[in-house]
Amino acid sequence: MSTMTKLSELTGDYVFDTARTRIGFVARHAMATRVRGQFDAFEGSAYLDGDDPSKSSARLTIEARSIQTRNRQRDDQLRGTFLDIDHHPAITFTSSQVEQVDETRFEVTGDLAVRGVTRAVTVDLELTGAGNDPRGGIRVGFKGSVTIDRNDWGVNWNAATRIMVSPKVTLEFDVSAVRRS
Repeated sequence: MSTMTKLSELTGDYVFDTARTRIGFVARHAMATRVRGQFDAFEGSAYLDGDDPSKSSARLTIEARSIQTRNRQRDDQLRGTFLDIDHHPAITFTSSQVEQVDETRFEVTGDLAVRGVTRAVTVDLELTGAGNDPRGGIRVGFKGSVTIDRNDWGVNWNAATRIMVSPKVTLEFDVSAVRRS
């Protein structure tokens, strides 16, 4: 992929390439171990304004049922008691503000909705690449994260969980998006 030279060349509507995008998380468990996981089913889109990044926006919808940690028992517990997927099947993020920090870094603030609770978060994103893909389309890559306190969204189970699993969860985004023609 060739690199674009100007941010303004990237202006347009984009759709996330779900085959090349990873939406993941990391949570610390007792004994200083980390549990890593990801969501396998999601859709997202963005509008990028290279001349005025503050006019950019993004939207992401995750199927909560698609959570995977490579441990079936843990995944079932996360789906049921933590995420309550029967009543809250989707996790969503809708941006409300984009601020350019430097040439390739952005702070994207928006509403994160989990388990029926919506709170504002700011995701730190870095533009990792941009250019023409082999099919002639424009492709961009962004990588970033935000650390949240899961208790703020009611993602908890019982008193033991408060001790055994850190309330801090880092959400990770490795996004590949293609400009719509």
